[in-house]
Amino acid sequence: MIKKILVLSMTLAFSAAPNFAYAEGSVSAGETKSASCGSCHGPDGNSVASTFPKLAGQHAGYIAQQLNAFKDDTRNAPMMAPYALALDKSAIADISAYYASKKTSTNQRPVLPIEYDKYDDEIEKTDEEKTTELNGLIALGGDLYRNGNLKSEVSACIACHGPYGEGNKPASFPALKGQHADYLIKALTDFKKGKRSNVADNMMHMIAKKMSDKEIKAVSYHISTLK
Repeated sequence: MIKKILVLSMTLAFSAAPNFAYAEGSVSAGETKSASCGSCHGPDGNSVASTFPKLAGQHAGYIAQQLNAFKDDTRNAPMMAPYALALDKSAIADISAYYASKKTSTNQRPVLPIEYDKYDDEIEKTDEEKTTELNGLIALGGDLYRNGNLKSEVSACIACHGPYGEGNKPASFPALKGQHADYLIKALTDFKKGKRSNVADNMMHMIAKKMSDKEIKAVSYHISTLK
């Protein structure tokens, strides 16, 4: 019951947020205007490098919202700001429409990073140990995604991002399914440390700062497997 109340309260909080209004763009024009984006995000919005986010299949309203946030510096991103500043409203709408029209690619199963001891020597693990550890992290991430953590007051991701990571288009809450785990880990860590947004009361900052590094990794791994 308490879990249900927590999820409901988060849902109500987000549903009260104002929708981001944006002009509907042209997919064909967006394909041309997004040419410079392809070097990092991939020509179809499915980035090859796991540190760059996939844009394919993302809600157009959310993409437009973030590009405008890069422009007005409400989202602190020195790498993206120069690109966003060069875009007018029409270009933002067209690029957003183009990436929203594409299909998100499916990820391979996550791979645990190599760990080192205090002497900087690699900690060797058997394949069985690696599989057990990875399965445990993905299971933990799935539980966090669905139920949150009542003890530390970490809200369930499902309340805003949907049961399958599909997001909430009317509210411009992003789709997460199929996103790179490495990017998600960085994004959540940046939220946790207050680096992701210049808005002090950002909801994701309030949630992420209560998450442990293990929880961030676990939920990122889980989300990366969603289709």
